[in-house]
Amino acid sequence: MLRMIAVALLLGGSFAAAQGVTTSGSGVSVRALDKLTGKVRDFDIADRQSKTVGRITITANECRYPQGNPAGDAYASLTIDEIGKATPAFQGWMIASSPALNAMDHQRYDVWVLRCTTS
Repeated sequence: MLRMIAVALLLGGSFAAAQGVTTSGSGVSVRALDKLTGKVRDFDIADRQSKTVGRITITANECRYPQGNPAGDAYASLTIDEIGKATPAFQGWMIASSPALNAMDHQRYDVWVLRCTTS
């Protein structure tokens, strides 16, 4: 929650305004980049479901977006686990319009949110 407040302050309040009239999506569209091979994959993950890409597993916890605009300022709660590691590589909220604001710091993979899915 504190991280979301910090994000809202960094975005000059636009995030906080959008948060008041949000809709929950049925899942999230993400993009994953394997920096070693250069392979980029886009895929959808339903809420509370997971997708494995290489050595990481991405779990979509929740996705929210401004009412009527699934691609606009969508933000998603993700947990990203790496095979063989006890702690998540990433756990928190990512914002589609500002992927670097709360990015996953991983030596091999980049993952970012594209939009919420609605069906």
